[in-house]
Order: sequence, then structure tokens, then C-alpha cells
Amino acid sequence: MATAIAYEPDATAAELVFQMRPGAYNDEALIEFLGQVHDLLRGRKVTLLWDGLPSHRSKVMKSWLSSQHHWLVVEPLPAYGHDLNPVEPVWGNLKAHELANFCPDTIDEAAVAADEGLCRIGAQADLCFSFLRYTGLTL
Repeated sequence: MATAIAYEPDATAAELVFQMRPGAYNDEALIEFLGQVHDLLRGRKVTLLWDGLPSHRSKVMKSWLSSQHHWLVVEPLPAYGHDLNPVEPVWGNLKAHELANFCPDTIDEAAVAADEGLCRIGAQADLCFSFLRYTGLTL
């Protein structure tokens, strides 16, 4: 699963963007996801807070990122800086609601529940802003 929260610079709106796919994300899958984010946000400029996942630092990713400066700025989070990542509280919220005490029989059932929860979270701009406030960061 890849997830991002897009905040309007004037704090008027927030949107949760996510994608689920089978298997692990690699640099190519993340590049595809970021391309979809770019399209969804209609080409607006984006500052991306990113942790140190190896796929975020690969040669392929670095090369692609260097060609995206016209719309994308990447700000790396410090090592062990998960508390500065506004996406981290999303998982806690999802686990406390849709996935709480949930024992699916199949991965598809888990995916449906996660999708429903992420849609719920994304529909609540105030909730998305609470995740940003939790980090102590501001726009």
C-alpha cells in the first residue's frame, strides 16, 4: 500500500491518496504512484515528506526524482523520524476502527476493510489535518 496526504498550502483542504496492489512496492511501483498523485493533483507543485525506505533512495528513484523538479520537492525525514510523518497516524486510526478485532478469512477481505477505512479517513479533511498537527509540523 502506498499512501500520501495532500494538504492545500492555505490549509483549506486535505486529501488522502492511496493505492493498494499485490506484493511489495519497489521504486517502479512508487514512481507509478507518484505519477498518479501528480495527475490527481492536476500538476500542482508538491513537497513530499519521505522516510528512508530503500525504494525511496534507489538509483532509479533518484534519477526519476531529478527529472521531476518542476513539480516535486522531496524533503527526507530524519532516521527514526516516523513521528514527523503525517501518514503514520493514519495506520493507527485504521487499526482502531475498521481493522480493530477484525480477523478476515482472505487477504481480499482485509483489503476491502482497509479500502473502506482509508476512504473514510480521506473524506474527513479535519482528521487529515489532525495527523499533521500530531507531528508538530505546519504548512
